[in-house]
Amino acid sequence: MTDTRKNLIGLSREDLTAEMVAIGEKPYRAKQLWHQLYNRGETDFFNMTTISKVMQQRLHEQFVVERPRLEREMSSVDGTRKWLLGFPDGNEAETVFIPDMDEERGTVCISSQVGCTLTCTFCHTGTQLLVRNLTPAEIVGQFMVARDSYGEWPTPDDGGRKLSNIVMMGMGEPMFNFDNVATALKIAMDGDGIGISKRRITLSTSGVVPMMKRCGEELGVNLAISLHAVTDELRSELMPINKKYPLKVLMQACRDYPGASNSRRITFEYIMLKGLNDSAADAKKLLQLIRGLPAKFNLIPFNPWPGSAYECSAPADIRRFSDILQDNGYSAPIRASRGSDILAACGQLRSESQRQKCSRLTERLAQGIDDEHFPAQRQQQAIS
Repeated sequence: MTDTRKNLIGLSREDLTAEMVAIGEKPYRAKQLWHQLYNRGETDFFNMTTISKVMQQRLHEQFVVERPRLEREMSSVDGTRKWLLGFPDGNEAETVFIPDMDEERGTVCISSQVGCTLTCTFCHTGTQLLVRNLTPAEIVGQFMVARDSYGEWPTPDDGGRKLSNIVMMGMGEPMFNFDNVATALKIAMDGDGIGISKRRITLSTSGVVPMMKRCGEELGVNLAISLHAVTDELRSELMPINKKYPLKVLMQACRDYPGASNSRRITFEYIMLKGLNDSAADAKKLLQLIRGLPAKFNLIPFNPWPGSAYECSAPADIRRFSDILQDNGYSAPIRASRGSDILAACGQLRSESQRQKCSRLTERLAQGIDDEHFPAQRQQQAIS
């Protein structure tokens, strides 16, 4: 029989309080539960010692505490770890932990969608069409699975933790699933639970301009822009979304991003593609493009994947590009490729989910079907 109990993971504080009131409990019970769920990482109501046995039974009868299902865990020779996670409907997504070079702490790269709408030509994820948005439970649950893997429960009181940062840079475009992403990140930032500071969270976008200001106002997290080209012609070829939001519009949205300052600079991600965007002239155009913005750069050597049509720039060309930016006062480190042996490096994520075939997705788009799991109209707008 299908389990009809409601999952408490992914509910906002307000929604969790409403659930407690609905079963006749006092609102303060939600605070007790929140601590158990997100500070202690508890999944069994009967192990929640701050809750009475009567309430434990009542919670067990009506609710569950459910993480995404761990399908496969892979470890790289460089310490990177990748999890393939399954969801109740049979779909999957990937999550990656990238340790700092000293391996004392690191960053969890979280997915926001199954597949992606954007079809960026250099990105492996873009070869998997969007199946659906992930729910708040499935988004924050990825970080919780990572904590399970590293045994980081309860949340350390002194802030000392290996999983110290979050980046929304996994599968999907976070801005196209903003409401669910925002709910999940607010849970992650809550000081009574997981407790990740907003200064340690970065949301990466391909440039969904209408959502950028809202992101800054509601979340206040760090912003990263997937840029990758300094002309509209090349960027539109690499990233079709540029046809809708060209560079001039995107740069103005960056200038208007709430909270951007010299102490909180916008990160521009720039993938290095041999013979396409890696010349000294390109670097100088990039400087002109971001003039006046509090900015830093993340130069990413292209990570090949099966069937990719690009080559990585030569190391000398990447270094020259970086030197030009740094000589003009900008931070422009060259990102070391991590996890490429397990296809966990930047641009390599792609789940093996085949639940919804491309033919079915195409048919739904043609019919204009628009439901909560597959916003067809939004996808058509994104790639038009």
